[in-house]
Amino acid sequence: MFPGMLGYSLAGKALAAGKVRLEAVQIRDFATDKHASVDDSPFGGGAGLVLRADVLDRALRSVTVPGGDRPVIYLSPRGTPLTQARVIELAEGPGPVLLCGRYEGVDQRVLDAWGMEEISVGDYVLSGGEPAALVLLDACIRLLPGVMGNETTTVEESFSHGLLEYPHYTRPAEWDGRGVPPVLLSGNHAEIARWRLAEAEAVTRARRPDLMQAYQARTAPAKR
Repeated sequence: MFPGMLGYSLAGKALAAGKVRLEAVQIRDFATDKHASVDDSPFGGGAGLVLRADVLDRALRSVTVPGGDRPVIYLSPRGTPLTQARVIELAEGPGPVLLCGRYEGVDQRVLDAWGMEEISVGDYVLSGGEPAALVLLDACIRLLPGVMGNETTTVEESFSHGLLEYPHYTRPAEWDGRGVPPVLLSGNHAEIARWRLAEAEAVTRARRPDLMQAYQARTAPAKR
């Protein structure tokens, strides 16, 4: 499953150029029985299996230590939603250690022992943490120096300033009876900037009122 989609496009070029390093660890390598068991039935009963704390602890210690510089993250639907702000922090750091769960999840004791951060990529359930890890890694890799061709691209995209991104247009100027907003053809960069901000605010207000509320609170003039 790794590098998966990360072996292509921008991330693939970054891997090939040595701008980023990805190490996939097989958890089964740290099992101790002849069947390479990594899970067991949950205490208290219930369906499914739970990944064992002792096996996971050995796997984690093969790449880092508790309390080390690298953040240890468990991809989980019950985690804190992944945000662009957290992606930026991770991209600027020493590189995270990502734990991908399976089955019914992970023994809580290993999460507690490692003080693991739990991150979710959305309010839905996947068959495992690997697709979520790929999403997180892709979001981080594209921010690394030299990965994106145009560094200003990341400054104006969605979430960079707390707003969703404004709409884009390109050639032809007329298509299927639809034209490009005249301001974008005017050459007046100040007017274009104002139009883009207004459009970003409008789409954010319509689609993500939660983001708009936070943006307005952050940009409102301070009361004296």
